[in-house]
Amino acid sequence: MQEKNVTAGTEFFLLGFQVSQDLRIFLFCLLLVVYCGTIYGNLLIITLVSTSKILHTPMYFFISQLSISDILVITDIVPNLLHILLNNGGTITLIDCITQFCILCGSEGFECLLLAVMSYDRYVAICNPLRYFTIMTSGHCVILSITCWLLGFSIILIHIIKTANLNFCGPNVIDHLFCDIVPILELACSDIFIIHMEIYIMGFPFVLIPALIIAMSYTYIVVTVLRIPSSTGRQKAFSTCSSHLIVVSIFYGTIFSIYVVPSKGLTLTMSKILSLLYTVFIPLVNPIIYSLRNKDIRKAVQGKKKIIFNCNFY
Repeated sequence: MQEKNVTAGTEFFLLGFQVSQDLRIFLFCLLLVVYCGTIYGNLLIITLVSTSKILHTPMYFFISQLSISDILVITDIVPNLLHILLNNGGTITLIDCITQFCILCGSEGFECLLLAVMSYDRYVAICNPLRYFTIMTSGHCVILSITCWLLGFSIILIHIIKTANLNFCGPNVIDHLFCDIVPILELACSDIFIIHMEIYIMGFPFVLIPALIIAMSYTYIVVTVLRIPSSTGRQKAFSTCSSHLIVVSIFYGTIFSIYVVPSKGLTLTMSKILSLLYTVFIPLVNPIIYSLRNKDIRKAVQGKKKIIFNCNFY
């Protein structure tokens, strides 16, 4: 009955997970906990990087920018998904659907570029350590970050304008968790050939070029590290890259599984699970990886605890 109330061309009905009520309640509770934990973890990193002097370096500045992106992504997806789980589906207007898609793709595009910038930062730190602080100045880091944000949202803006002008005849039922480009285009009555071509021409290079930059950076890093005579020095150099490599592997692994691997090889349920990985669970995992595997962040947390304890004591 809810699907019949969707107005053709102006609203969509998101199905979400079509499972039993008990399972939907369990998923609701799980996602609520994940959302709260993600917001807390990423806000903690942003606060620590902003207030702790030992974290005032280019690498941690970029990590804080990644945390901002993660907060945007999960806040864009989870609140509406919680509503869908409670109501076994939910209606979303065309404007809200396009807005959700814009924030998601813009933030993910930014993350693709930022991960490439972070790999370049590690390349300079390991391969050109004497010139590191002259190359990666605070001004350069801010410019690189702003450029990533502008490019991430400007590239997707072209697709947004074209998608918003499409005609949707109905039934506008999206068998997905949120508004993504593929399920939206499947409902269009207009010719979508040009949009598909634009996605391939502009979208794939937007993902592949940062991936190539990351691969090239780490090729040079590996060659440089292997030349270090001491095993302790090699281990220390690799440890500075391990967290970033884990984040890159998880992010690109899920992105390529959804958007590069042919969709015919994925069931709808598997596609939804993979979508949850990169929109909900990766923003949760990122701060955990950077905090648990990073001595400086652990020291900053301990320092804040000591300050709070001393203030309470006096």
